[in-house]
Parts: sequence; structure tokens; C-alpha cells
Amino acid sequence: MGGIPEFLTEKLKKQYGEEGYSRILAGYEAKRPVTCRINPLRTDRETADQAFRDAGISYLPVPWYEDARIIQNAREKQLQEMELYQSGGIYLQSLSSMLPPLILGPAAGEAVLDMAAAPGGKTTQMAALTGGRAQITACEKNKVRAERLGFNLNRQGAAGVYVMVEDARRLDDLFSFDRILLDAPCSGSGTLRLLNGELRTEFSKELLVRSVRTQEQLLKKAMKLLKPGHEMVYSTCSILKEENEELLFRVLPGCGGQVVPVEEEWAEKLPLLPSQIPGTLVVAPDELFEGFFVARIRKKAG
Repeated sequence: MGGIPEFLTEKLKKQYGEEGYSRILAGYEAKRPVTCRINPLRTDRETADQAFRDAGISYLPVPWYEDARIIQNAREKQLQEMELYQSGGIYLQSLSSMLPPLILGPAAGEAVLDMAAAPGGKTTQMAALTGGRAQITACEKNKVRAERLGFNLNRQGAAGVYVMVEDARRLDDLFSFDRILLDAPCSGSGTLRLLNGELRTEFSKELLVRSVRTQEQLLKKAMKLLKPGHEMVYSTCSILKEENEELLFRVLPGCGGQVVPVEEEWAEKLPLLPSQIPGTLVVAPDELFEGFFVARIRKKAG
């Protein structure tokens, strides 16, 4: 397959400079530990941690999220064999993908939309954050992926989530939501993997163009469905400005949307790349994190 495509190398160097590109390249080559999230709908932190110890699994806590764990001496298969996993007590999830629900901050009683929900990591996380008391609608257009989403929701005890097998771009504009999570389909430029100089994941100009078109359509629809004065989160696993900052610059002014800075103190300790929009997060790929973009957006009232 070869290494990083030349056109992507040029884009990354132009956006982040030689030093930033070298940092990103090192992140592509890094082998990350397994990370997981303890699910309070099925267990508690003390019980989960004891199960890890009983299985001889060592872990590290995550300072910015009490339910997250970095596993030090086991891979996915060993965790998946644990009763703790099979009963929904933990969910295997990258640290980067835990960020959007935390920044969105859904609350009990709110109507929440997850626009691209499968396989369900962020959906079940939002259910956990709200104690299962938010009214969450989870959209997934692919029937097979929607079935997988439903399976994960059931295992995680997220009983109050309503799954719609629908392309979120086609939702009726009469719907309205207190909060929306749009973790948009993207090129995956933040999650590329290099092994011995060989690219292990697909990437192409066509994928990037197609992703940007879909992202724009989804963001415009999200802004229609979001209640005035309320907030949404837009995120991607891309670090390219075409899918992130440039998209927000282009779409938000015509939709009554404005970026609300992410001001959580813990966010400053993440491995961040420079962003063209102050207050948005561009997480650099490194030995713990995948590359990721997160923006909090508010729809103007009235």
C-alpha cells in the first residue's frame, strides 16, 4: 500500500508545518494501549477495578474522566473474555472518542440526537452520563450497523435509546432537540496507522471530497434540528482543516451557529495541535490518543 500519500503529506505540512508533521507521523506509528470506559449503568468503578485486579490486569486512571481506564498489560481479546465486558460493565473505546460526549454534556430529561451513532460508543456513553434518563435518538442508516448498535445498547443497559434506521440528513425538520452530537463520517486522517512505513488504512482524495460533502449536509441538518439557544458538538477523527475549521467557517454563519469555546481545564492537558478556530480542539495522534477534532456550537436564540 505504501506510506503516507504525497497529497496528504503536503496538506499536513502546509497546515501544521514540518515540526507538526513530524509529530503527527510519530502518532501514526505509535502503538496505543487498549482503553475502556466503565459503564455505571451496569457496574461501579470499585467493582470494575477489582475485576481487573482479579484478572491480573493492570490499569491507569484517566485524570479528566473518572470512568476511563488505560489498560497496561492486556489486549482487546483478553478483556472481551471477561464477564465484566460480556455483561456490559465496560466498553472498549478510544480516549479521543470519549471527548465529544463529555464536551456536549447531556443532562437527564433532555432530548438528545446522535446523528451517526453506530457502533454505539458515544451513544452508550451519553446514556451513562445521564443515568439513562435522557431521551436519546440514535440514527444509523445502515441496517446491519443499526443492528450492531442495538446489540451494544442492550448490553450496556441503555434502554431508553430509540434507534432510527435512517440517514440523519433525511430527518424531518419538524424534529427538535436540546442537544445534538454529530460525530461525522470523515476521512479518518487522524487515525491512520503506519507499520514499518506502510500505511495500514485506506486514504484517498476521493474519500476526503466525499467526506466533506457529507459533513456539510449533516451539519446543516443538525443546525435545523437544534433548538434555538441550545448546543451541539461537531467532531471528526480527522485533523484536516477541510473537514473541520473550514467547514465551520463556511456553514455556521448561514445557520445561526457560533462556536462556543471548550473551556474545561482538563482539555488544556490534551496533546493539542493548533486550531484555526480558538476554543476548538485538534487532538494530535500520539501514544495514547487518536487524532480528533471537537467543536462546541450554539444556535443563536430567537
